[in-house]
Amino acid sequence: MELLVVLIGLLVLLAGTVVGVAALAVVKTKRAVAKAAPQARRAVEDVGIRARSLTRGGVQGKVSALRAEVRAALAASRRVLEAGSVEDTQLDDAMALLGRLEGHAAVLDGELRLLEREPELSRVEARFAVAKERGERIVHLASSLRWAAQDRLHRFADDDLVRLGEECEAEAGALRHWTPVEDLAMPVADRTAKRLPS
Repeated sequence: MELLVVLIGLLVLLAGTVVGVAALAVVKTKRAVAKAAPQARRAVEDVGIRARSLTRGGVQGKVSALRAEVRAALAASRRVLEAGSVEDTQLDDAMALLGRLEGHAAVLDGELRLLEREPELSRVEARFAVAKERGERIVHLASSLRWAAQDRLHRFADDDLVRLGEECEAEAGALRHWTPVEDLAMPVADRTAKRLPS
């Protein structure tokens, strides 16, 4: 009877473990999908915008092209700053500025999305001139942050390479100054006296 109770207890424990592991797997999968979904949606939007910029003519094609240009500049700047901020915490300020710039870009992107769907071309042309200027400023500012971060990273790499070169040259020089094997048998004081000029 006791053996039966132990077996039932083990089966209940095993079933609970299986249910717990399955629930944990479901939760982790949902989190992974929720995290990847916005990125996938953004990639699909970017492809659609790029396609519209190439296939549409006139001012509406220009609107799509501006949307694509702004998005590409911001994405490239974010990639560079995120990669650099791992090694250089000074780039955190630039990341904060890029975040604010992305806020302005999101507002502009919403306006441009409405212009893409606007059937009245004269209205699109009138509004596009102002939107284009804002978009070009956002692209320029995002590119400036990216270029400055790249210059900073290259400068650090160049400086480190120069220091490494100096250390390697010093070590190579030290390796060229060796003591002949027969001198190693002498006491240190005698070796020193032998090296000194008389």
